[in-house]
Parts: sequence; structure tokens; C-alpha cells
Amino acid sequence: MKKYLREFDKLVSILATLRSKNGCMWDNEQTHESIVKHLFSEAEEVKKAVKNGDMGNLEEELGDILLQVVFHAQIAKENKSFSIAGVIEKLNKKLVRRHPHVFGEYKVKNTKDIEVIWEKVKAEEKTFLKKCKIEK
Repeated sequence: MKKYLREFDKLVSILATLRSKNGCMWDNEQTHESIVKHLFSEAEEVKKAVKNGDMGNLEEELGDILLQVVFHAQIAKENKSFSIAGVIEKLNKKLVRRHPHVFGEYKVKNTKDIEVIWEKVKAEEKTFLKKCKIEK
């Protein structure tokens, strides 16, 4: 297994342990609502690190954002809403779907063509989602 996969698996396991019966009381008390503010705070820290060109700090702050993503996914898993695997799977599908010039048959000449395709795919997604809501 590649190192980044081992480390990611370890992170997911650590969060599950922290949220377990014998884990951390503070972590166990947290909800989506109580921790969402940290996601915004960490995003500001990333912005600051980028602005300052501080790659060491950027690495740390991106880790803090990853923590927030995994934390939210762990809470959702406990609530039987979704899992981190589902988050990643949906993201992978979205990236492939929104890049048909790389993963599909579309041919592009420049970034303007890519932007047109991107907007077209996003519009198709919105139409599909609206249709799904109507059919429920």
C-alpha cells in the first residue's frame, strides 16, 4: 500500500478512536454544527499561508482542513448518513464527469474551451438534480 493511503487510513482510524466510547470526551461531544466553524477558520489559515508563500505552514493547514473533512465524515458515518469512502467516490466521479476533455471524447484547443465544457456539465448536473427532486 502506498504511504499516503496508509497515512489516510491511519487518520480515519484515529478519528474513529477519538469518537469511540473510550475516546476523547470533547471529540465525542462534537456535531457538524459545532465544528463547522473550524473548517472556515482553517480555510483562512490556508489563504494566509498561500499569501505568505509559507509552504511549511500550508502543509500543516491543509492537514487541518483534511482533519475537518474526515471529522465530518466520521460524524456522518455514526449517524448512518454517509462515509468518507462515499465522499471520495462522489468526488472522483465529479472530477471525471467535469473533465470529459481528459477522460472522455471531447477535444479542446484552449482553456476557454475547457471553461465552456465545465459550465455545460455543471448545468447538466443541476438539471439532473432538479429532475431527481421532482420525481421523489
